[in-house]
Amino acid sequence: MPGRILIVDDNSDAAETLADLLRMMDYEVRVAGDGNAAMAVLDDYQPQLALLDIGLPGEDGYALASRMRADPRAADAKLIALSGYGQDKERSQATGARFDHHLIKPVGADQLLDLVQQMIG
Repeated sequence: MPGRILIVDDNSDAAETLADLLRMMDYEVRVAGDGNAAMAVLDDYQPQLALLDIGLPGEDGYALASRMRADPRAADAKLIALSGYGQDKERSQATGARFDHHLIKPVGADQLLDLVQQMIG
């Protein structure tokens, strides 16, 4: 069985489409629409990888990544930032929040699946 993945995105259609794609590849996937919901998921699900939208309502993806890194339930998870922006500033913020990778939306399915497979098998 491949790995456990958490998708955090306030665009539920995009999140569910991505989740369906990953499930077709036999990944176990959970979806949350914001930072608080993502942290609540950690009560009974410890992802190996989290795909975090940067433009979340309230707490952005950078802040959520920092919270996840500080939480023992998700501290070891690989983190991928999904953003509509790819300037040096955004990449620097992603590095500062300890993301493992920063991808610019829209992300191609092949690119994403290749990266996920490299990161967690």
